[in-house]
Amino acid sequence: MSNSVACSHCHIEFDKWVMIQEEEHSLDKTDSASGSNVYYFCCKGCQSVFHLLKDKGFDSFYDKSKNATLSPPPETFTDSSNFDVASFYERFVKTDSDGFNRVSLIIEGIHCSACIWLNEKALHSMDGVIEANINFTNNKATIVWAGSIVKLSEIIEMIRSVGYDAFAYDPLLQELYINKERKAYYLKMAVAIFSSMNIMWIAVAQYAGYFSGITQDIKTILNIAEWILSTPVLFYSGWIFFRGAYYGLKRKTINMDLLVATGSTLTYIYSIYVTIMHIGEAYFDSVSMIITFVLIGKFLEVLSKKSASDALDVLTKNIPTEVKVIKEEKIVICALDDVMVGDVVIVSSGERILLDGVIVKGDGSFDESSLTGESNQIYKTIGNSVISGTTSIDADIHYKAIKDFKHSTLSNIISLLESAINKKPKIEQLANRLSEYFSSIILLLSFATFAFWWITSHNFEISFMVAISVIIIACPCALALATPVATLVGLSASASRGILFKEAAFLETMAKIDTLVLDKTGTITQGKPEVIKGNFYSEFDKNLLYSLVKTSNHPMASGVAKYIKEQESTVEEVLFDEYMQIPAKGIRAKYKGIEYLGGNIRLLREYGIETNFVAEESIFYFAVNNEVVAIYELKDKIKSGIKELMDSMKQYKIEVVLLSGDHENITKKVAKETGIENFLFEQTPQDKAKYIDRLHGDWKKVVMVGDGINDILALASADIAIAMGGGSDIAVECGDVVLLDNSLKSINDAIRISRGTFGLIKQNLAISLLYNSITIPLAMAGFVIPLFAAISMSFSSLLVVGNSIRNRKKWSKNG
Repeated sequence: MSNSVACSHCHIEFDKWVMIQEEEHSLDKTDSASGSNVYYFCCKGCQSVFHLLKDKGFDSFYDKSKNATLSPPPETFTDSSNFDVASFYERFVKTDSDGFNRVSLIIEGIHCSACIWLNEKALHSMDGVIEANINFTNNKATIVWAGSIVKLSEIIEMIRSVGYDAFAYDPLLQELYINKERKAYYLKMAVAIFSSMNIMWIAVAQYAGYFSGITQDIKTILNIAEWILSTPVLFYSGWIFFRGAYYGLKRKTINMDLLVATGSTLTYIYSIYVTIMHIGEAYFDSVSMIITFVLIGKFLEVLSKKSASDALDVLTKNIPTEVKVIKEEKIVICALDDVMVGDVVIVSSGERILLDGVIVKGDGSFDESSLTGESNQIYKTIGNSVISGTTSIDADIHYKAIKDFKHSTLSNIISLLESAINKKPKIEQLANRLSEYFSSIILLLSFATFAFWWITSHNFEISFMVAISVIIIACPCALALATPVATLVGLSASASRGILFKEAAFLETMAKIDTLVLDKTGTITQGKPEVIKGNFYSEFDKNLLYSLVKTSNHPMASGVAKYIKEQESTVEEVLFDEYMQIPAKGIRAKYKGIEYLGGNIRLLREYGIETNFVAEESIFYFAVNNEVVAIYELKDKIKSGIKELMDSMKQYKIEVVLLSGDHENITKKVAKETGIENFLFEQTPQDKAKYIDRLHGDWKKVVMVGDGINDILALASADIAIAMGGGSDIAVECGDVVLLDNSLKSINDAIRISRGTFGLIKQNLAISLLYNSITIPLAMAGFVIPLFAAISMSFSSLLVVGNSIRNRKKWSKNG
């Protein structure tokens, strides 16, 4: 009898005499010799983890992982205090608006859903941990915690204490990991292809002997040669399928890997039986070719999925870690994370802008295509802003940083893209559930096929090989790939045009919208109205009016401020005793007991001021002590691309509505110029939100596009909120989709790509289902041998990925 026992934590078996033995009355294992309850541990690490789980109440983890083999906890780790140093925080830790810290980690040692459950449960048990989510596809954990309660090093220690390890997520390190994985595939494929080619030479001799005659002894020798060559293919090159099947079963799911491993292993065992018993035909060549073709197909999927995501990597590739900064009148090399707001950064031609700022010296052309998708060069000079992520073409400039790297445009975009990729659309979750049930159904069909052929033919070999073909030809992988690859292509195409979806799920939601609601100022118009005429009725202090409008961010106020500055270059700002901005109306201020009002007609009416002034353009009123002293007429140009947007919306049968806070004449004029039939004027923020709610009451799916603080309520009420990237920070924060270039073309592209992505998902699902509905009955009918089944299965997955890549190129051509 064997004297080996399994470790109570990792389940790996060792001789009983080398194990750490522990007795406890409450334990559920009983030693037959002593009659006492005992546990066995292969090392101190397993023993400490076991007791930690038991003390914390996490011992149900062992029920979830059953008797599956786990990795024993590593005995040596890097010092966890390294996670608390300032340089680590500056590079990897972000602080949100609530003051909580956020970090992305890669958890090593995760194999299944039980591992994820254990880590999340352990982390949530810690005081101060607000959120802990782990993505099973890449083992990436997003952890949010209160730094005043718990340290990051303590969080790392908790992860280590339950048998895992963690390190900071870094895109560059992930690239190294992908390359390492690719090399492992190369080696596995090299072994598989070399062995398969030699097996095929032997198979040629067997097939020739089948027709010309061959003795059983020679046949057995050839079978043994194939046996030897197919063994490394199955157990080395094909190990990836056994591992995937094992972890799938641990998660109580039947996946594609299980189908491949089951089909090839049963064929291998049957061929050994045939070889030893000197009866029938061996199928070692099929075993080798099944593994080889499916492995090649899997590798091509890896390459294809990487290709699909390449556009998402453009922003993160080759980001320098240092910049040149002027400090104390000297040029010094400074770490990117050490640059402070107000520092002056030097950029030479050809270099990348890494922080948002304003040019203080020099001029030249810049390429902003990586953010906006527009390839036109943009000339900038002193006073113009530069955006992180863009590139200097021929400009040698000095610019003052207005944001540190953590809060820069580039850093925020990268965070948005990472977040979007990790959040799955509903249709993808549905496809994943279908693929799990699908695999189970295939196994049942295989057993039913074997029983049918055995009853009708009484030939085990024929029944067995037909059943194996059914297992191998079915491809839940294509079904599971249908949605994520299409979604990745959609996010990639959007990002390359400066359109950022904060979640992949928003692609699906936007594809179903039937109503597009547009704000006017800054959305349809350029948002930079210019004064075309000033009407003055009484003498007033221009310094006071300039001070009133200079502080406001409203486009009309900015237009008046610019006009006054151009007319009166010596104008100076005055500090008011009281100052208040009234949303959708204007500004109220007091200075030395005198009240000043600046804004639209609704502001005047609120304070009981009457005026009969009529104009076709936007109007800014300025009143002193309830008397109108000046009226400015402003005109805002309509953005290009409105005709194309309206044409597309008619084609998609999407209703377009204009909601404006401006007065009736201006709104009507803009609606007429743009071809929008449905419009509402003098809308307050509350009015806009109520209108969105009324649309929802009519079962409409609504997209709201805005850029200002007065659009926040409407944006929050819509099914999808699109924020213009040049708008207010609050509007951008509320938006589900951010348009970096503020163009109407981007609205059109966002809707077009979302609809195209959703259509692509349905195409891919149709391809997968059509493939299986045709090939599975053919296999069950005995028309497909296992070798062709393996080739066909790989082809179906590549067809789904290839269809997605084809659409990415099509979207690229359409600009």
